[in-house]
Amino acid sequence: MVQSQAEDVDGYLAELPEERKEALTRLRELCRAELQGFTEVMAYGMPAYERDGNGEIAFASQKQYISIYLLRSDVREAFAEQLASQDMGKGCLRFRRPEKIDFALLRDLLRATAARAGKIC
Repeated sequence: MVQSQAEDVDGYLAELPEERKEALTRLRELCRAELQGFTEVMAYGMPAYERDGNGEIAFASQKQYISIYLLRSDVREAFAEQLASQDMGKGCLRFRRPEKIDFALLRDLLRATAARAGKIC
């Protein structure tokens, strides 16, 4: 997906290809449930979740995969063992197929992010 021009997350989700819409809607619901006190925004053309004006989590439908941006190095370090077997860039967890998204791992990452503020990478 080319960087979205959607003004809000509902608009972003409406633009998605059908084969990704269900998974990313589920991801959004998980973010909204676990990231209490965060603000849902559009940043850099993708849904993001901010606390005190700082983005800590974001996700996007890319051309070849679905990306989850984990912007807290302390959370990534705490989950290094679980993330070692995943397709992971510096701060981007990638899933090439929607059905391969590990929602249990994502829930744990979101809970760790929400538990306390930390340094954004």
